[in-house]
Amino acid sequence: MIQPTFLQKNDTVAIVSTARKISLEDIKPAINLLESWGLTVEIGKTIGLEDHQFAGSDEERANDFQKMLDDPKIKAIWCARGGYGTVKIIDKLDFNNFKKNPKWIIGYSDVTVLHSHLHNLGFQTLHATMPLDILKNTVEAKNTLKASLFGQAFSFKIATSKENKIGIAEGVLVGGNLSMFYSLLGSKTSINTDGKILFIEDLDEYLYHIDRMLMNLKRNGYFNNLKGLIVGGMTSMHDNAIPFGKNAKEIILDIISEKKFPVVFDFPAGHLNDNRALVLGKKVELEVGKKDTSLSF
Repeated sequence: MIQPTFLQKNDTVAIVSTARKISLEDIKPAINLLESWGLTVEIGKTIGLEDHQFAGSDEERANDFQKMLDDPKIKAIWCARGGYGTVKIIDKLDFNNFKKNPKWIIGYSDVTVLHSHLHNLGFQTLHATMPLDILKNTVEAKNTLKASLFGQAFSFKIATSKENKIGIAEGVLVGGNLSMFYSLLGSKTSINTDGKILFIEDLDEYLYHIDRMLMNLKRNGYFNNLKGLIVGGMTSMHDNAIPFGKNAKEIILDIISEKKFPVVFDFPAGHLNDNRALVLGKKVELEVGKKDTSLSF
């Protein structure tokens, strides 16, 4: 997997929105953060644009992202927020200049569309917090974002959840939002998880729908030759008046019950204040032990 060039002081980071609308005021904390790291910020035209719930029309959002892709002085593109909308522009984008001059694409949630598409093109991307979240993020979430962008070594060591499946695995890390993976199945943006370590997370879903999405991933072979599974925040799950009967962890374990790969729950990434950065497309080592779990890049 091709790794974009790490940032240096005075490099320029673009902030755009590929999905929902967002104001300049909302991203000022992120601008201040980047500037405190010695970086220059370029604000995309989609910041402040409004087309119903979107940050401008599909064409405006695609054009703004394309401009930043093609501009050689832009060293990273930070998606301002998620929501919904990135899938509506992905087929309008031309990555030919990006392939010649790759740059870091940063975000999570709806930005999973870009992570998956670029993974299939052979490039590393950065699953990390976004400008909308900066004020509520933990220090660790911001520090791992900085370390990832500047090429500083970092790893994770967290307490082991009782539901974890013990084991050791090594492979290329892929992942993102479960709902987005489900929506991308059957398209050229759907990823191949063969021999890889998969990270998933989600927000505000009904438990029966978590089961339905995972069953679809299972039937599409996502777990057939997986080396390991990392489960981040399964945040604000819902149930029906007649309970589904299992929580999110139990649903996951049931669906992969016959698999032998290690599984870690409660990983600090996803729709959480402690949304730590993950370099997707990079080879990692996962060790799920009885007392703690480590992930090393």
